[in-house]
Amino acid sequence: MKRLIAPLVFLLLPGCGGDSSDSDLAEPPDSLPEVRLEVAYPSLPAFNQPVGMVHDADGDRWYVIEREGRVLVFDDDPDVSDFDVALDISSVVISGPTEAGLLGIALHPDFATNRQVFLSYTRAGLVSHISRFTASFDGSTLIRLSEQEVLTIAQDFDNHNGGHLVFGLDGFLYAGFGDGGDSDDPLNRAQDTTNLLGSIIRIDVDGGTPYVIPEENVFAGNPVCTQGFGSADCPELFAWGLRNPWRWSFDTQTGALWAGDVGQDRFEEIDMVESGNNYGWRIREGANCNIPDERCRTAGLIDPVFEYDHSLGEAVTGGFVYRGNDFPDLEGVYLFGDFVSGRLWGLFEDSDGDFSAEVLVDDTGLSIVSFAEDTDLELYLLDYAAGLVYRVRTD
Repeated sequence: MKRLIAPLVFLLLPGCGGDSSDSDLAEPPDSLPEVRLEVAYPSLPAFNQPVGMVHDADGDRWYVIEREGRVLVFDDDPDVSDFDVALDISSVVISGPTEAGLLGIALHPDFATNRQVFLSYTRAGLVSHISRFTASFDGSTLIRLSEQEVLTIAQDFDNHNGGHLVFGLDGFLYAGFGDGGDSDDPLNRAQDTTNLLGSIIRIDVDGGTPYVIPEENVFAGNPVCTQGFGSADCPELFAWGLRNPWRWSFDTQTGALWAGDVGQDRFEEIDMVESGNNYGWRIREGANCNIPDERCRTAGLIDPVFEYDHSLGEAVTGGFVYRGNDFPDLEGVYLFGDFVSGRLWGLFEDSDGDFSAEVLVDDTGLSIVSFAEDTDLELYLLDYAAGLVYRVRTD
């Protein structure tokens, strides 16, 4: 049964580190692992519209972001019974429009020493902001007055904000933006490389203020795209042709970047994203024709590694390749889900390099909005509807 959870459902619903090409996913098994989900912190109060969660690499705490503008912190203890508000910027976050809000969080790789936290959120005028904050010494508070603006970009419409943030294995910050909104990308932002919409970008936030361009970027050397737009190809771009990239991660073993890109009317897709690649939107939805008057060209466009139609789900949520130790049956399996149908999949690769996905849990009953990985590389997921954290386990 499809569950429409307003307003974030519009963020995901249709109609509204790595250059490595080595996937190294597990081969399809003779029998699928029996995956189950359990509430990870049963005594913890429910969150209000949680959309993201990251673990503190130098300690034993989680940071959770709520769409309306709060950053919460709690101990990674199964008996934890309360969380603290590390930051509340709800007074400046615009979350009323269908896809706006506090949407992304990333801890700096050197968080243990520099205490830097990066947030992606929407402010007045539907402007997406990426900002740097400094945490207190004990990590329990993000200092409000420490905010430093890194990048801004105006959204064309009130959907497809994207907003995910991840530091790659190369130490650079990767950020994603949707195509600006509406349907069929009417301004063709995702195919226009002179703006940052419909893309994943890569920037170096340590080499200069507010950032510098990694020399590996395909358009490095061009002037930066001020407020997301420029007169030449944006040097911040890592990959483009994306509709609304919603959650991606780097495989800690291979460095491959795996992303879920939310479809429009028919297909959801999983992409292995590489530098300089064009993933086809709006010309194609997944590997399928979307705009006939553009003749649905295929030259220069990268197919998804997997897609599924809307009989199985309507809003993909990208996950992680499992590299933990507790559940050997999941080793090398890329887990991802669907926000609407609640299905949980595992993606496999056979000896010929072909990908296939198997349903691991047909109906979790959850609104799977984000996955997370702890310091032991064990996997968790967030339920947007009930505000609970679940741990992925096998029997």
